[in-house]
Amino acid sequence: MPGRFLVAEGIDGSGKSSQVERLGHWLPCSGLMPADAKLLVTREPGGTPLGEQLCPILLNSGLTLHSRTELLLFAADRAQHVETRIRPALREGHWVLSDRFSGSTVAYQGYGRGCDLELIHTLEQAATGGLTPDLTLWFDLPPQQARARKPPSQQDRFEGAGSDFTERVAHGFRKLAMERGWWRIPAGEPLAAVEAAVQAACRSTFVD
Repeated sequence: MPGRFLVAEGIDGSGKSSQVERLGHWLPCSGLMPADAKLLVTREPGGTPLGEQLCPILLNSGLTLHSRTELLLFAADRAQHVETRIRPALREGHWVLSDRFSGSTVAYQGYGRGCDLELIHTLEQAATGGLTPDLTLWFDLPPQQARARKPPSQQDRFEGAGSDFTERVAHGFRKLAMERGWWRIPAGEPLAAVEAAVQAACRSTFVD
């Protein structure tokens, strides 16, 4: 497709969403995007009207979901996201920046919850239609540092699932980063250094 697709991945508390916001301001004036291209900044879950309805269900710390139910809801959210927002924007030559994509499902529902990885990969292909990012930024931060950034009273279902769960998710992200060639961002560095690393990754990937 003529557009470009960027994704930010990482455990909760890695600073990923803050850097997505900064990248969303920087990219349009970076000189990397064509003059007629727009930037769509989106997220999962919640990047579509359906996703906005699913988001409180998936993240609500007071709600109990079976792991397979959770997996299928994320797959439904992704399918709607890809077909109604991401793919149409890319076809028009625009750029898309998403806070989370299919890697998060492998890490959280696969390594974290213990869902069958083969089933997850099958659902990933069905939900994305084979769409893969041009660049995935992996915000790498030790789980203990990530947990210290958010008090328990502000944690969602995943953040409150315990340290063992977070360790498994972090391990999943490390494996995925190696398998899929993600760009590692050292998220424990000072804010300006993290932002500089993100911009360097974009320049390295998209400068001809």
